[in-house]
Amino acid sequence: MSTVRNDKIRQDRSGPEEVPTENSGMDKALPGTQDETQSKKRKNRWLELIAAYKLLQSLFLVAVGVGALKLLHQDLDDVLTNLALSLRMNPEGRMVSFLLDKAALLDDHKLRQISLFLFCYAAVGILEGIGLLLEKVWAEYLTAIITASFLPLEILELTHKVTAFRVGLLVANLAVLAYLVGHLVRRRLVRGVLA
Repeated sequence: MSTVRNDKIRQDRSGPEEVPTENSGMDKALPGTQDETQSKKRKNRWLELIAAYKLLQSLFLVAVGVGALKLLHQDLDDVLTNLALSLRMNPEGRMVSFLLDKAALLDDHKLRQISLFLFCYAAVGILEGIGLLLEKVWAEYLTAIITASFLPLEILELTHKVTAFRVGLLVANLAVLAYLVGHLVRRRLVRGVLA
């Protein structure tokens, strides 16, 4: 009888016996566990993809801006002719002649302006990218507005000449805009339901 009584006392001190259920431990993450931190840190993969796209685009713009600055105080005709020769192109061909005609319009002041514009646009792209990585609502709105503002220019470029690059850029920007607008609308609907 004393062993039954001792067992009863031990059971009372330890609390009631837990009966395992089908979903034991699956319903909720225990506080402080890895599952809880992972569920809190669940990131939006599409926003991360758009952020990576914006950051890569900014990196490209910075590279082109630096390249334009490197052309300061140089004879662009000589640079382009040497480039055409190194690429085994005919320096008197139609493409090279076109580039030489356009390069004749550039002076150091224009190259500085082009670089400044590219650096400013890259800075905005970096701001968009970092904001999207941090899942900031202002970055989603900024990216949607800027992407939408450049769509008419991209469509205009397509009316002049259709290339795979231009079509791909337009499709990518339309996809980014469609996702961001849908994401922002869903967010507003959820807020309206919760309010």
